[in-house]
Amino acid sequence: MFKYIKNLIKKTRYKSLQYSQRSSRQPEHPHYPVPRALKDKTTTLGQIIGHSPDVIFRRFTLGFNRQEALAVYVDGLVNTEYQNESFFKPLMALELIGTGKASDYETIKNSLVNLGEINEHDCLWAASLTALSGDTLLLVEGTEKVLSVNTRGLPERGIEEPKRETGVRGPHEGFVENFRTSIAQLRIRLKSPDLTFETMRGGTHTNTDVAFCYMKGIANPGIVEEVKHRLRRITHTDNILESGNIEELIEDNPHSPFPQLEITERPDKAVSQLLEGRVIIFTDTTPFVLIAPSLFWQFIQSSDDYYQRWMGSFVRVIRIIALFVALFLPSVYVAISSYHQEMLPFALILSVASVREGIPFPVFVEAFLMEVVFEFLREAGIRLPMQIGQAVTIIGALLIGEAAIMANLVSPAMLIIVASTGIASFLIPAFNLAITLRLLRFGIIIMAGLLGLFGVMIAFMLLLTHLVSLRSFGVPYMSPLAPLNLRDLKNVLIRMPRWKEDKRPHSSRTRDTRRQDTDLQPGPEN
Repeated sequence: MFKYIKNLIKKTRYKSLQYSQRSSRQPEHPHYPVPRALKDKTTTLGQIIGHSPDVIFRRFTLGFNRQEALAVYVDGLVNTEYQNESFFKPLMALELIGTGKASDYETIKNSLVNLGEINEHDCLWAASLTALSGDTLLLVEGTEKVLSVNTRGLPERGIEEPKRETGVRGPHEGFVENFRTSIAQLRIRLKSPDLTFETMRGGTHTNTDVAFCYMKGIANPGIVEEVKHRLRRITHTDNILESGNIEELIEDNPHSPFPQLEITERPDKAVSQLLEGRVIIFTDTTPFVLIAPSLFWQFIQSSDDYYQRWMGSFVRVIRIIALFVALFLPSVYVAISSYHQEMLPFALILSVASVREGIPFPVFVEAFLMEVVFEFLREAGIRLPMQIGQAVTIIGALLIGEAAIMANLVSPAMLIIVASTGIASFLIPAFNLAITLRLLRFGIIIMAGLLGLFGVMIAFMLLLTHLVSLRSFGVPYMSPLAPLNLRDLKNVLIRMPRWKEDKRPHSSRTRDTRRQDTDLQPGPEN
């Protein structure tokens, strides 16, 4: 028996090592060296990129030596006005005296193209990827290089207030789908040379641009290397369409219902996380960025907590209470009503018994059905258009609740419990954590219906054990509660005054732990 278990552990370790080595290895892309002849360049590039109607192969004559050249770009991805003025016009109109093919190429690269970002490629495959991203390729005779010029004019949504993370105070702008614009929003707020970006491509077919950034003098190098190592996995999948695809590939425990990476649309929140030593991951085509590592307490905090002075602690305490209400209130009601009526005052027992008179279902079935109906209404309100969704949610809740009470299908007490639970779940700022609480609530109700309060306590202990065992990029998920750190814990339950936040969180394992001076408490001058 022990020999079998030992062999099983060895096989598991071997498979884990084999997977780690496979995920670390970069996929092999085809290499197409650049021919010297323009005709051969055109033929090879046409085979790679294809001849779709939106792929333009524009032949023209260079003005300074009257030789033929080729520009390749994708219609709709380039800014045509910018392209004509800074690319085609200098190359076609100016008349200079060339002294050879190589010299002509250097003249074009260094003197004629009036654009800031120019890249040189010796592989047509790599060059084609830039063309599919909005660049213009320039192919000339007699050189084994291809120039890609940034002429991107991608369709872009304007900067708006985040829909999921609205705030009373603070900036009312969020990230957009174009990750270059999102990076610029970050640069505006964090004007530091320590802000470091690294880029890669994700998805063998989508070739989505992915970038991660960190503060060089603050972030822990071990965490940065771990993020970089895990991001290499995204090159082994065929598509990266949203940051959620990356989240599933790099999280520590993919089977856990709890989110292990925080997402945000707010640039100010991303900056604050960078200054605490965390890493921000951008994905092109989505406004949601990932924050790594993430702790459980980050999901119940809001930016308003830090903009409303220290009195924002009251709202944070309310959210922590709402978390327990959203998770345990229906199950506690089911357990007490079904198994522990002696815990209630006699007057309250009579009140509950009177309103339940004539109800055909047990409390457990009643609670379960009402929770299911409430989830139906909530999902309908989200998926329908905004104007219709609000009407359906409000009218549906009123009509169904009133009709169910009049038909003696549910009790008014149960309707109050379910409504209070739903309102409490709306207080959780992180949508992904709110979904987790909604899912776990059904399991806890089942445990309460089977075992009463004993079942609720078992569910609570299982959840707590699971949370304590979780890690986010090696950082304990329940830090600073487990392991206990009293200095950091005081800023979790309440919001400490800004002048007392002289140290960065210990859980981030930052290189520079000092945030500010220790004598910043305001007061009247002596």
